[in-house]
Amino acid sequence: MSTRLAYVASDPALLAVAESVAADWERVGARGHLLARNIDTGEEFGFDADTLVPLASVIKVAIALAVLDRTAAGTLDPAYQVTISPGTRSLGPTGLGAFRYPATLAVGDLVHQMLTVSDNAAGDTLLDLVGIDEVNRSLRAWNCPGIRIRHRLHRYYECAAGAAGNDFGIALGLAIQDDRSGSHTIEILDTAHANVGSATALVDLLQRVWLDQISQPSATAELRRIMALQVFTQRLSSDLRTDTVRVSGKTGTFLHLRHEIGVVETDSDDRIVIAALTRSTRRASIAADIDLAIGAAARSAFEALRR
Repeated sequence: MSTRLAYVASDPALLAVAESVAADWERVGARGHLLARNIDTGEEFGFDADTLVPLASVIKVAIALAVLDRTAAGTLDPAYQVTISPGTRSLGPTGLGAFRYPATLAVGDLVHQMLTVSDNAAGDTLLDLVGIDEVNRSLRAWNCPGIRIRHRLHRYYECAAGAAGNDFGIALGLAIQDDRSGSHTIEILDTAHANVGSATALVDLLQRVWLDQISQPSATAELRRIMALQVFTQRLSSDLRTDTVRVSGKTGTFLHLRHEIGVVETDSDDRIVIAALTRSTRRASIAADIDLAIGAAARSAFEALRR
Protein backbone atom coordinates (compact mmCIF):
# COMPACT_ATOMS: atom_id res chain seq x y z
CA MET A 1 0.00 0.00 0.00
CA SER A 2 2.79 2.43 0.86
CA THR A 3 4.00 2.53 -2.77
CA ARG A 4 0.59 3.70 -3.99
CA LEU A 5 0.19 6.64 -1.66
CA ALA A 6 1.60 10.15 -1.87
CA TYR A 7 3.14 10.65 1.55
CA VAL A 8 4.04 13.96 3.16
CA ALA A 9 6.25 14.24 6.24
CA SER A 10 8.32 17.10 7.60
CA ASP A 11 10.67 14.60 9.26
CA PRO A 12 11.77 11.04 8.35
CA ALA A 13 10.45 9.73 11.68
CA LEU A 14 7.00 11.14 10.82
CA LEU A 15 7.01 9.29 7.50
CA ALA A 16 7.09 6.04 9.45
CA VAL A 17 4.05 7.18 11.45
CA ALA A 18 2.17 8.01 8.25
CA GLU A 19 2.98 4.61 6.77
CA SER A 20 1.83 2.89 9.96
CA VAL A 21 -1.52 4.72 9.92
CA ALA A 22 -2.09 3.87 6.26
CA ALA A 23 -1.36 0.19 6.98
CA ASP A 24 -3.75 0.23 9.96
CA TRP A 25 -6.53 1.67 7.83
CA GLU A 26 -5.97 -0.92 5.12
CA ARG A 27 -6.19 -3.73 7.71
CA VAL A 28 -9.69 -2.63 8.77
CA GLY A 29 -10.92 -2.20 5.21
CA ALA A 30 -10.58 1.54 4.81
CA ARG A 31 -8.82 3.81 2.36
CA GLY A 32 -8.43 7.51 2.72
CA HIS A 33 -6.58 10.74 3.15
CA LEU A 34 -4.83 12.09 6.21
CA LEU A 35 -3.03 15.21 7.30
CA ALA A 36 -1.96 16.07 10.85
CA ARG A 37 -0.09 19.24 11.74
CA ASN A 38 1.23 20.95 14.85
CA ILE A 39 -0.32 24.40 14.58
CA ASP A 40 2.59 26.12 16.30
CA THR A 41 5.65 24.28 14.93
CA GLY A 42 4.37 23.44 11.45
CA GLU A 43 5.52 19.82 11.71
CA GLU A 44 3.17 17.54 9.81
CA PHE A 45 2.61 14.17 8.21
CA GLY A 46 -0.02 12.43 6.13
CA PHE A 47 -0.85 10.81 2.83
CA ASP A 48 -2.89 11.65 -0.27
CA ALA A 49 -3.69 14.91 1.49
CA ASP A 50 -4.34 17.01 -1.62
CA THR A 51 -6.99 14.73 -3.15
CA LEU A 52 -10.50 16.19 -3.33
CA VAL A 53 -13.04 14.13 -1.42
CA PRO A 54 -16.85 14.31 -0.99
CA LEU A 55 -17.12 15.77 2.51
CA ALA A 56 -20.55 14.74 3.79
CA SER A 57 -21.26 16.71 7.00
CA VAL A 58 -17.69 18.00 7.34
CA ILE A 59 -18.82 20.77 4.96
CA LYS A 60 -20.92 22.14 7.85
CA VAL A 61 -17.79 23.77 9.29
CA ALA A 62 -17.52 26.00 6.22
CA ILE A 63 -21.26 26.78 6.37
CA ALA A 64 -20.94 27.65 10.06
CA LEU A 65 -18.01 29.98 9.49
CA ALA A 66 -19.89 31.79 6.71
CA VAL A 67 -22.90 32.26 9.00
CA LEU A 68 -20.81 33.33 11.99
CA ASP A 69 -18.86 35.77 9.83
CA ARG A 70 -22.14 37.48 8.97
CA THR A 71 -23.39 37.54 12.55
CA ALA A 72 -20.04 39.04 13.62
CA ALA A 73 -20.35 41.68 10.90
CA GLY A 74 -23.90 42.52 11.97
CA THR A 75 -25.52 41.58 8.65
CA LEU A 76 -27.27 38.54 10.15
CA ASP A 77 -28.87 38.62 13.58
CA PRO A 78 -27.95 35.52 15.64
CA ALA A 79 -31.26 35.93 17.47
CA TYR A 80 -33.30 35.89 14.24
CA GLN A 81 -36.05 33.26 14.61
CA VAL A 82 -36.68 30.63 11.93
CA THR A 83 -39.50 28.08 11.96
CA ILE A 84 -38.74 24.64 10.50
CA SER A 85 -41.68 22.44 9.54
CA PRO A 86 -41.54 18.64 9.20
CA GLY A 87 -43.12 18.78 5.75
CA THR A 88 -40.38 20.93 4.26
CA ARG A 89 -37.30 20.26 6.41
CA SER A 90 -34.27 18.29 5.23
CA LEU A 91 -33.96 14.70 6.37
CA GLY A 92 -31.49 13.45 8.93
CA PRO A 93 -31.28 11.13 11.92
CA THR A 94 -30.54 13.84 14.49
CA GLY A 95 -31.88 17.19 15.66
CA LEU A 96 -34.56 19.00 13.71
CA GLY A 97 -34.28 16.45 10.92
CA ALA A 98 -35.94 13.94 13.25
CA PHE A 99 -38.55 16.31 14.76
CA ARG A 100 -42.22 15.48 14.23
CA TYR A 101 -43.61 18.98 14.80
CA PRO A 102 -42.70 22.54 13.75
CA ALA A 103 -39.89 24.11 15.75
CA THR A 104 -38.65 27.68 15.95
CA LEU A 105 -34.97 28.35 16.65
CA ALA A 106 -32.65 31.32 16.50
CA VAL A 107 -29.85 31.44 13.94
CA GLY A 108 -27.22 31.08 16.66
CA ASP A 109 -28.92 27.96 17.99
CA LEU A 110 -29.21 26.51 14.49
CA VAL A 111 -25.40 26.76 14.18
CA HIS A 112 -25.10 24.95 17.51
CA GLN A 113 -27.46 22.18 16.33
CA MET A 114 -25.71 21.84 12.98
CA LEU A 115 -22.26 21.33 14.52
CA THR A 116 -22.89 19.55 17.81
CA VAL A 117 -25.34 16.88 16.61
CA SER A 118 -24.76 17.27 12.84
CA ASP A 119 -28.34 18.43 12.26
CA ASN A 120 -29.01 18.42 8.50
CA ALA A 121 -32.25 20.37 8.77
CA ALA A 122 -30.49 23.12 10.75
CA GLY A 123 -27.64 23.11 8.22
CA ASP A 124 -29.88 23.50 5.20
CA THR A 125 -31.94 26.20 6.93
CA LEU A 126 -28.74 28.18 7.47
CA LEU A 127 -27.52 27.45 3.96
CA ASP A 128 -30.81 28.73 2.57
CA LEU A 129 -30.45 31.92 4.63
CA VAL A 130 -26.93 32.66 3.42
CA GLY A 131 -26.94 30.97 0.01
CA ILE A 132 -24.54 28.51 -1.59
CA ASP A 133 -23.04 31.18 -3.84
CA GLU A 134 -22.38 33.42 -0.84
CA VAL A 135 -20.64 30.64 1.10
CA ASN A 136 -18.41 29.96 -1.91
CA ARG A 137 -17.77 33.67 -2.32
CA SER A 138 -16.60 33.84 1.29
CA LEU A 139 -14.35 30.81 0.80
CA ARG A 140 -12.76 32.48 -2.24
CA ALA A 141 -12.32 35.75 -0.36
CA TRP A 142 -10.63 33.84 2.47
CA ASN A 143 -8.34 32.08 -0.04
CA CYS A 144 -9.75 28.59 0.58
CA PRO A 145 -9.69 27.21 -2.99
CA GLY A 146 -9.60 23.59 -1.85
CA ILE A 147 -13.12 23.65 -0.38
CA ARG A 148 -16.27 24.00 -2.47
CA ILE A 149 -19.96 23.61 -1.72
CA ARG A 150 -22.31 22.69 -4.56
CA HIS A 151 -25.52 21.39 -2.98
CA ARG A 152 -27.76 21.35 0.08
CA LEU A 153 -27.32 18.56 2.62
CA HIS A 154 -30.67 17.02 1.70
CA ARG A 155 -29.20 16.24 -1.71
CA TYR A 156 -27.34 13.26 -0.16
CA TYR A 157 -30.65 11.56 0.61
CA GLU A 158 -32.22 12.52 -2.70
CA CYS A 159 -29.36 10.99 -4.69
CA ALA A 160 -29.18 7.81 -2.60
CA ALA A 161 -32.96 7.33 -2.83
CA GLY A 162 -32.87 8.01 -6.54
CA ALA A 163 -30.31 5.26 -7.05
CA ALA A 164 -31.59 2.68 -4.56
CA GLY A 165 -35.07 3.65 -3.43
CA ASN A 166 -35.34 3.49 0.34
CA ASP A 167 -32.81 0.66 0.64
CA PHE A 168 -29.64 2.31 1.89
CA GLY A 169 -27.99 -1.11 2.02
CA ILE A 170 -28.21 -1.18 -1.77
CA ALA A 171 -26.94 2.41 -1.90
CA LEU A 172 -23.96 1.44 0.26
CA GLY A 173 -23.13 -1.44 -2.07
CA LEU A 174 -23.35 0.87 -5.07
CA ALA A 175 -21.05 3.41 -3.44
CA ILE A 176 -18.36 0.79 -2.80
CA GLN A 177 -18.77 -0.76 -6.25
CA ASP A 178 -18.58 2.64 -7.94
CA ASP A 179 -15.43 3.54 -6.02
CA ARG A 180 -13.75 0.59 -7.70
CA SER A 181 -15.06 1.40 -11.17
CA GLY A 182 -14.68 5.18 -10.98
CA SER A 183 -18.20 5.71 -12.38
CA HIS A 184 -20.63 7.04 -9.78
CA THR A 185 -24.28 5.99 -9.74
CA ILE A 186 -24.88 8.26 -6.74
CA GLU A 187 -24.07 11.71 -8.08
CA ILE A 188 -22.98 13.42 -4.88
CA LEU A 189 -20.18 10.86 -4.43
CA ASP A 190 -18.64 12.15 -7.68
CA THR A 191 -16.16 14.95 -6.91
CA ALA A 192 -17.38 16.78 -10.01
CA HIS A 193 -20.78 17.25 -8.35
CA ALA A 194 -20.17 16.89 -4.60
CA ASN A 195 -19.41 19.26 -1.76
CA VAL A 196 -15.65 18.70 -1.74
CA GLY A 197 -12.44 19.45 0.08
CA SER A 198 -9.01 17.96 0.66
CA ALA A 199 -7.31 17.04 3.91
CA THR A 200 -4.79 19.83 3.28
CA ALA A 201 -7.49 22.43 2.66
CA LEU A 202 -9.38 21.41 5.80
CA VAL A 203 -6.27 21.45 7.99
CA ASP A 204 -5.37 24.88 6.61
CA LEU A 205 -8.88 26.13 7.37
CA LEU A 206 -8.88 24.90 10.97
CA GLN A 207 -5.37 26.18 11.59
CA ARG A 208 -6.45 29.65 10.49
CA VAL A 209 -9.58 29.42 12.64
CA TRP A 210 -7.50 28.53 15.69
CA LEU A 211 -5.04 31.36 14.95
CA ASP A 212 -7.77 33.95 14.20
CA GLN A 213 -6.36 34.38 10.69
CA ILE A 214 -9.66 34.07 8.84
CA SER A 215 -13.04 35.84 9.03
CA GLN A 216 -13.34 37.82 12.29
CA PRO A 217 -12.06 36.96 15.79
CA SER A 218 -15.53 36.79 17.32
CA ALA A 219 -16.65 34.42 14.54
CA THR A 220 -13.66 32.10 14.88
CA ALA A 221 -13.96 32.12 18.68
CA GLU A 222 -17.60 31.04 18.43
CA LEU A 223 -16.73 28.33 15.92
CA ARG A 224 -14.06 26.96 18.27
CA ARG A 225 -16.49 27.05 21.19
CA ILE A 226 -19.21 25.10 19.40
CA MET A 227 -16.87 22.55 17.81
CA ALA A 228 -15.64 21.72 21.32
CA LEU A 229 -19.22 20.68 22.18
CA GLN A 230 -19.59 17.99 19.51
CA VAL A 231 -21.42 15.02 21.00
CA PHE A 232 -19.88 12.34 18.76
CA THR A 233 -16.75 10.84 20.30
CA GLN A 234 -16.31 7.59 18.38
CA ARG A 235 -13.62 8.84 15.98
CA LEU A 236 -10.91 11.45 16.62
CA SER A 237 -11.41 11.60 20.36
CA SER A 238 -11.99 7.87 20.94
CA ASP A 239 -8.43 7.31 22.20
CA LEU A 240 -7.72 10.82 23.50
CA ARG A 241 -10.35 11.62 26.14
CA THR A 242 -8.67 12.76 29.36
CA ASP A 243 -9.06 15.67 31.78
CA THR A 244 -6.08 17.45 30.17
CA VAL A 245 -6.87 16.86 26.47
CA ARG A 246 -9.65 18.59 24.54
CA VAL A 247 -10.85 17.58 21.08
CA SER A 248 -12.91 19.98 18.98
CA GLY A 249 -14.23 18.29 15.88
CA LYS A 250 -16.78 17.67 13.17
CA THR A 251 -17.69 14.29 11.75
CA GLY A 252 -19.02 13.46 8.32
CA THR A 253 -20.80 10.19 7.58
CA PHE A 254 -22.62 9.02 4.47
CA LEU A 255 -22.83 5.45 3.20
CA HIS A 256 -19.17 4.31 3.06
CA LEU A 257 -17.71 7.74 3.98
CA ARG A 258 -16.43 8.17 7.54
CA HIS A 259 -14.63 11.47 8.11
CA GLU A 260 -13.60 13.71 10.93
CA ILE A 261 -11.64 16.93 11.19
CA GLY A 262 -10.64 18.59 14.42
CA VAL A 263 -8.08 20.08 16.74
CA VAL A 264 -6.52 18.33 19.74
CA GLU A 265 -5.39 20.69 22.52
CA THR A 266 -3.70 20.09 25.85
CA ASP A 267 -3.23 22.02 29.06
CA SER A 268 0.46 22.25 28.13
CA ASP A 269 -0.49 24.26 25.02
CA ASP A 270 -0.03 21.59 22.36
CA ARG A 271 -2.35 22.13 19.39
CA ILE A 272 -2.59 19.43 16.72
CA VAL A 273 -5.00 19.82 13.79
CA ILE A 274 -6.10 16.65 12.00
CA ALA A 275 -8.16 15.79 8.93
CA ALA A 276 -8.97 12.08 8.53
CA LEU A 277 -11.13 11.33 5.49
CA THR A 278 -11.93 7.66 4.94
CA ARG A 279 -14.14 5.41 2.87
CA SER A 280 -14.88 1.80 3.63
CA THR A 281 -14.06 -0.93 1.15
CA ARG A 282 -16.59 -3.36 2.63
CA ARG A 283 -20.37 -3.35 2.82
CA ALA A 284 -21.03 -2.52 6.47
CA SER A 285 -23.25 0.31 7.69
CA ILE A 286 -21.72 -0.04 11.16
CA ALA A 287 -17.92 -0.17 11.22
CA ALA A 288 -16.70 0.60 14.72
CA ASP A 289 -13.26 -0.71 13.80
CA ILE A 290 -12.84 2.03 11.19
CA ASP A 291 -13.99 4.67 13.69
CA LEU A 292 -11.43 3.34 16.17
CA ALA A 293 -8.73 3.29 13.49
CA ILE A 294 -9.39 7.02 12.95
CA GLY A 295 -9.05 7.48 16.71
CA ALA A 296 -5.80 5.52 16.71
CA ALA A 297 -4.51 7.75 13.90
CA ALA A 298 -5.38 10.82 15.95
CA ARG A 299 -3.56 9.37 18.95
CA SER A 300 -0.51 8.62 16.80
CA ALA A 301 -0.57 12.16 15.45
CA PHE A 302 -0.87 13.63 18.92
CA GLU A 303 2.02 11.58 20.29
CA ALA A 304 4.25 12.22 17.27
CA LEU A 305 3.63 15.95 16.88
CA ARG A 306 3.26 17.26 20.43
CA ARG A 307 6.22 19.26 21.71
